[in-house]
Amino acid sequence: LVEMASARVELDTISYSAALSACEKGGEWRAALRLFFEVASASVELDTISYLAAVSACGNGAQWVAALGLLVEMASGSIEVDTIMYNAAVSACEKGGQWPVAFELLFE
Repeated sequence: LVEMASARVELDTISYSAALSACEKGGEWRAALRLFFEVASASVELDTISYLAAVSACGNGAQWVAALGLLVEMASGSIEVDTIMYNAAVSACEKGGQWPVAFELLFE
């Protein structure tokens, strides 16, 4: 992203989503959250893919509270929370040892 910005390439939702996904796949949940909130405070609009990458990254790090926070934020905005997103949140709860919370999500 830094190289893209220095080459004056416009950073958009797709480039940020790709970076978030790379963080998720690399097990870098802290970097994913930092990037997510950096993008959210900029003028770039986040989409379902961006949220999914961030929630999945939190799940990989067993950060279930952060994953649920993103889910709530997404639901309060204009982006629809779908089955894939709920599955990612359930997975985050499972990895964090929060079976009761995961179970509750199944009925939302």
